[in-house]
Amino acid sequence: MPLPSRVKIVDVGPRDGLQNEKQPVSAEVKIGLVHRLQDAGLMNIEVTSFVSPKWVPQMADNAEVMAGIQRKAGVRYSVLTPNMKGFEAAVASHPDEIVVFGAASEAFSQKNINCSIAESIERFAPVVAAAREQGIHVRGAISCTVGCPYEGEIPPERVELVARLMKQIGVQHVGVADTIGVGTPRKVQRAMEAALKHYGLDDVSGHFHDTYGQALSNTLAALEMGVWQYDTSSAGLGGCPYAKGATGNVATEDVVYMLDGMGIDTGIDLEKLVDAGAYISAELGRKPNSRAATALLNKRQG
Repeated sequence: MPLPSRVKIVDVGPRDGLQNEKQPVSAEVKIGLVHRLQDAGLMNIEVTSFVSPKWVPQMADNAEVMAGIQRKAGVRYSVLTPNMKGFEAAVASHPDEIVVFGAASEAFSQKNINCSIAESIERFAPVVAAAREQGIHVRGAISCTVGCPYEGEIPPERVELVARLMKQIGVQHVGVADTIGVGTPRKVQRAMEAALKHYGLDDVSGHFHDTYGQALSNTLAALEMGVWQYDTSSAGLGGCPYAKGATGNVATEDVVYMLDGMGIDTGIDLEKLVDAGAYISAELGRKPNSRAATALLNKRQG
């Protein structure tokens, strides 16, 4: 299959990237990151999540962040809503898209959202229906599609099951996520094939973590299948609180550098993207977790 000529990137840094930071990150800084990402050309940004502050204190300022963004025409701002309470709170901030999360691992589902896979889908059904009724796009994320910290390897059949259940409740798009970053190209392709049994090529995306340094290889493996949408995180922010030692999402800068070099269009200005990652990294008091960003920042100093 020919490689896609254009790739859509959803930057999940403001939400997935910052949700597990130990130190508080102010709403002002989060808004600053969103503004820098949209200025760099990102048209899809996962901004925050409407979850109980008891579970994710870092996202307690969700409404303030959404209200503070100077929205840019054409940019899709999405938020995570795990249940009806979260959805009702989110609606007031006018998101363009909501995201619901299911796992392909029973043990992970229990540890992460305190319910079984089947129960999680039941919980999402009214959320999806309410969003669709209001014309809000619904994206589903399937976590642990190739491996789980508790169950080990996950068979593709489990990914297919969750994709089928999500399709049944009206989820319009699914992301195939290697949440703990243990996937390798063939395993990722098998997980993607499982999701593609229920969703078209235009309605699936990849979400790869770089724990074992495989995220770019896995992105290329998915590109070779024709998959053209990916979640990435500026400066490689974020990990997974339920997976010991799991490092962050693949860095947006690294993916854009690779795609630029392959002649694949993203609409993103790499230099401005590096600035956005450098901004949030400085606020967090550390260097960007991106090879491309590090190289380009060193080059500037040289």
